Amino acid sequence: MKAIILAAGQGLRLRPLTNDKPKCMVNYNGFPIIRHQFNVLMECGIHDIFFVGGYKADKVDLEKNVHCIINNEYATTNMVYTLFCAKEEFNDDLLIIYGDIIFKKNILSALIKSPEDIAVTVDKDWYDLWKKRMDDPLKDAETLKLDSNGYIYEIGKKPKSYDDIQGQYMGLIKFSKNILPQVLNLYNELDRTALYDGKDFNNMYMTSFLQLLIDHSFNVKAVEINGGWLEIDSINDLKVKI
Repeated sequence: MKAIILAAGQGLRLRPLTNDKPKCMVNYNGFPIIRHQFNVLMECGIHDIFFVGGYKADKVDLEKNVHCIINNEYATTNMVYTLFCAKEEFNDDLLIIYGDIIFKKNILSALIKSPEDIAVTVDKDWYDLWKKRMDDPLKDAETLKLDSNGYIYEIGKKPKSYDDIQGQYMGLIKFSKNILPQVLNLYNELDRTALYDGKDFNNMYMTSFLQLLIDHSFNVKAVEINGGWLEIDSINDLKVKI
């Protein structure tokens, strides 16, 4: 199994901390975000790690076993584009990890153990975390709806009420080796001139791509967890303890 860390963005909302380094190198509890990720990956036995950087990627302290891939278009692209910069590595089971999240070992372990071809960690206790981060969780959160078997059928839309949110997407995904050729085919066949949830192709959100997979009859399983993680998107997030 390989891990691909997506960390090409500029981290504008974390400035001035990201004036001279990428978001993944901002300290949380005394260590860079990416150091927390490396530690958990290795604790879970994942040593084949690929880092997809962009903004100030030369400032990232990488382990010797971590391979670096560069998204040279980081300033004008988003997560999905960054992921497919690593498409040459789509030949094994993959863990996809956003470069701005902290998570505990039990969360990654649960994702790794999922037998599904596509699995996504979903925080059922998301409200408690969002309430620590902001005054109005509904304004920032996105829809996530599950069927009776725990498969996601809607993700990443603007919620009208808390009833639209059965959990929160975290930025942790697993793709099995078996499904990756089909995932790559779908990506290659997408209309490059279309808008996806209001974004052009190169700026498509990962949730938009997951919804496209769902709409094309791919099963996306929710691996339900209860806290134990943090998205670091602002200075205030650095004060939240997990």
